[in-house]
Amino acid sequence: MVVGELTQERDVVVIGGGPGGYHAAIRAAQLGRQVTIIEKNKLGGVCLNEGCIPSKIHTKAAQSFFQMGSLQQLGMDTSKVTFDLDRLQQHKKKVVAQLLQGVQALCKANKIEVITGEASFISDRKIGVENGHQYDTYTFNEAIIAVGSRKSPIQGGNHHALSPISIWNLKELPGKLILYGNDDFTLEIATAFRSFGSEVTMILPMDQHDFSFDPIINKELQRQLKKQKIKILKAESPPEVQFIQDYWEVKVNTGKEAPITLEGSHYYVSEERNPDFDSLGIQRAGIKLSEEGFIEIDKTCKTNIATIYAIGDVTEGAALAVKSIKQGKVAAENIAGHHSEVDLTFLPRVVQTIPPIATVGLTELEAMENGFEVKVGESSLQTNGYSSIIGQKDGIVKTISDAKTELLLGVHIMGSQAVEMISAGSIALEMVARQEDMLFPTYPHPSVNESIWESVEDIKNQAIHKTPQASKQKVTSS
Repeated sequence: MVVGELTQERDVVVIGGGPGGYHAAIRAAQLGRQVTIIEKNKLGGVCLNEGCIPSKIHTKAAQSFFQMGSLQQLGMDTSKVTFDLDRLQQHKKKVVAQLLQGVQALCKANKIEVITGEASFISDRKIGVENGHQYDTYTFNEAIIAVGSRKSPIQGGNHHALSPISIWNLKELPGKLILYGNDDFTLEIATAFRSFGSEVTMILPMDQHDFSFDPIINKELQRQLKKQKIKILKAESPPEVQFIQDYWEVKVNTGKEAPITLEGSHYYVSEERNPDFDSLGIQRAGIKLSEEGFIEIDKTCKTNIATIYAIGDVTEGAALAVKSIKQGKVAAENIAGHHSEVDLTFLPRVVQTIPPIATVGLTELEAMENGFEVKVGESSLQTNGYSSIIGQKDGIVKTISDAKTELLLGVHIMGSQAVEMISAGSIALEMVARQEDMLFPTYPHPSVNESIWESVEDIKNQAIHKTPQASKQKVTSS
């Protein structure tokens, strides 16, 4: 390496140009600060280039392909529709490239300097940046750490197995796809590739035999997986895996008699996420970590070092881009002298399965564990007019509230419009809405949104599209 002779001065340095990093950089620039992004790979990070965007292009294709049958009810002949994976891959590359160019253009328009290289702290006011043989040092006024997370396969993997990134780069569809994992990514992969035509088997890791949604969503999800002929096995230990010539052999111990032996053309393993700051030198900056190994921050995203902030996957909580984006804006605003805080209590969770799942707030069990006297309302999309029109009647909406105050505690949706609908739940929870706040407005008709309205009506035993015998008032307490 060649060490630069002079240390250069910078105002605000953002380490990492992923969704949180570039949002933080642009917000700080909007507020009059001079900003430098240091990114070792590409702007947009894993989310734009390898993760969120590429995967959702595939899941959208799978959902659309799955819905071809319902279009026939609307008079369209879709019997000859075929799926072309190569064409989808080309479209994905085009979309990613366009979005990357957009981020680059935004940084340029906001006069943000972008430095390519890997950053590491020398002290709490100084960093070094290495790019090949070049090594430069910079002092800064404030820094935002936004380096994201690294991934490692869960136990029972194989270094030749497909990962949450590599599986979206396949050039041919798997004939028999075996998945090991039960997280959101694995669920999306299972329904997507089943829609494309692959035979899919999911192996649920030990101690993770249940999906982590509200019970009503778990039940509906299991029904949908069965309906789509996705086989589910519950493992009692990590599977024994080997690749034999041109196929995978996977032995699964389900705790029942002899292990089950599966053969597949492709094998996928879910991954765990860990903060990616091993080479960042945070110890030299004196940055404090939590017992779980994350960077500790306050509500302003500030670390224990007054001039250094941290956002995204390196901090505690869900490893979601929406969390990083929100934290990035808050960090930038505080650096610019504004008083801004982040509260991730009502962080929406979205899973682009078939049909999609979107939730926000407490599950019924969580509400009970928090001491609430719980009342719930449910609305099946089977009774929704617009769901019948579009031929997508699978799914349900559940709302959870406190019996004493009628305060809304959680919204859980599975259905074709779930992702678009969950924003109403997020806003309602943030605005401390009660049942009457959800019942008073008029909802567009016909629309799937009416199912939210009806689920709240069901809390009060007023749901119109439920027969009196089927309508059940549920009151539980801790």
